[in-house]
Amino acid sequence: EYGSVAAAVAKSGADGVEINLSCPHVEGTGTEFGSDPELIRRVVEEVKSAVGDKPVFAKLTPNTHSIEELGLAAVEAGADGLTAVNTLRGMVFDPVLEEPVLSNVYGGVSGRALHPVAVYCVYALRKALPHTPIFGVGGVYEVSDALDFFLAGADAVQVGTSISQRGYGVFKELKKDLVDYLERKGYASFEEFVRKKRRWF
Repeated sequence: EYGSVAAAVAKSGADGVEINLSCPHVEGTGTEFGSDPELIRRVVEEVKSAVGDKPVFAKLTPNTHSIEELGLAAVEAGADGLTAVNTLRGMVFDPVLEEPVLSNVYGGVSGRALHPVAVYCVYALRKALPHTPIFGVGGVYEVSDALDFFLAGADAVQVGTSISQRGYGVFKELKKDLVDYLERKGYASFEEFVRKKRRWF
């Protein structure tokens, strides 16, 4: 199924594919699936075969004892890069109904609560895989949140939850704030910032 869907997406004109390997509330492809290196290898190989030369990123779960092992499995199977991370498992109850808020009982914790976990996962993956492209994702609202990811080793960041609160203008705001930060600190380029500041790997 992963392969057939990926092939359809590639055929529709997508520039690349990100594989969701770890949705915490989807039966059969949830955390247990995404925590198994062998299953990750099989899916990545299938998707790579289905999309030809288009880049494939593997989105990893933080619900694991070793995200480095998962990342290595994905890269060895042909993933062109990694996305870190998907949501954490969590749940909340409605005190009036005395029932879970979500119909699935539990779901994924994203946004600010996920951010420190995601930053660590990017750091761990960068140390283990120094040359692999990595997207950092989880709780990017302000430029300081993006800087966390860049300093931890991410090559780029994704923005999700904050779009619902700030709209699509958040991308332009983050870009402007990043440029302002670099200029204020005296960096000639983003590359110079990365080169000088990633000294703890």
